[in-house]
Amino acid sequence: DKFPENGPEILWSMELGEGHAAPAIYNGEVYILDYIEEEKADALRCFSLETGTELWRRSYKVHIKRNHGISRTIPAVNEDYIISLGPKAQVMCCDRKTGNLLWGLDLVKDFQAEIPFWYTGQCPMIIDNVAIIAPGGNSLLMGVDCISGDILWETPNPKHWKMSHSSVMPMEFNGQNMLVYAAVGGICGVAADGENAGEILWQMTDFDPNVVAPSPLILKNGKIFMTAGYGAGSVLFQIKGVAGDYKVELLQEFKPKQGMASEQQTAIYFQDHIFTILPKDAGSKRNQFVCCQADDAMNILWTSGKEERYGLGPYVLADGKFFILKDDGTLSIVKATTKRFEFLDKFKVLDGHDAWGPIAIADGRLLMRDSKTLVCIDIKQR
Repeated sequence: DKFPENGPEILWSMELGEGHAAPAIYNGEVYILDYIEEEKADALRCFSLETGTELWRRSYKVHIKRNHGISRTIPAVNEDYIISLGPKAQVMCCDRKTGNLLWGLDLVKDFQAEIPFWYTGQCPMIIDNVAIIAPGGNSLLMGVDCISGDILWETPNPKHWKMSHSSVMPMEFNGQNMLVYAAVGGICGVAADGENAGEILWQMTDFDPNVVAPSPLILKNGKIFMTAGYGAGSVLFQIKGVAGDYKVELLQEFKPKQGMASEQQTAIYFQDHIFTILPKDAGSKRNQFVCCQADDAMNILWTSGKEERYGLGPYVLADGKFFILKDDGTLSIVKATTKRFEFLDKFKVLDGHDAWGPIAIADGRLLMRDSKTLVCIDIKQR
């Protein structure tokens, strides 16, 4: 539960193009969508988790200027396929083992998508060899066959909702598999499978910020927590009814000073509680790690205190602990409990800035990055 005296062992490190794209880990391999500025190319890169050796890369030319970095997203990966979604909304499907290109899409050219400010932040998803992507142009959502690249279903977009930085989240409610997406324009639930796959089942427009980065947090009993930055605050709402007759009930709506909110990271749902880092406009509790019960997002139970603030950094839950990364590269370990903030240890692992990319953990190793460097550290129990 504590780091060694000289900090965690850095097993390997890697210089990356400037950005916040984070790795996915699968079967001992690390996958990350990098941007190589010298080549003016997005590059899907595969490394060994054990050694950091690059095993393959697949790239394509695309000219992108820095805007608080360039890369943003995490690839989706399963046994056979890996899907990446680039800063300018190019989709690429490759063979996971070899990196061979299977098919690609350009969401701007093919679907008239609009790239959000600061580039694409949406992470794709794979369900049963179907890639789930939200263009937000001619098609609000779509399912693409990983094997063939054929579009299996599309969700109409008559209200012209736009692509946000948020990612699509799966949800099961009353036997119906749904996909929940917070677009710029509103939040909707879409049928994930069956004859009506892609059909909009419900939607709500009470919460409609201009910038949406966190993803919907799916709670139990049809409840969903949604938050956004730039003063937008949060909503807690509930889906009710049955197939063909769903309704949305708004339970709570509030500003950042009044309860749980987050600028860009998605909150964690654990033991019927919500955990997150409050945004800079949350008053005296700004940038603190906080906890609330899932059915009352306006009642913060505890905070990390004014001495422990984390900026816009990511956090992850593993092995009964929260690993929280501050903007400046300081990694903290906090006991995962709903009772109180129980700090265990911290160490400054990275020397860079804007350490915003999400953390990945597997096999006793933790991957974290700042704007230009990815490191793999040893977090095995000793």
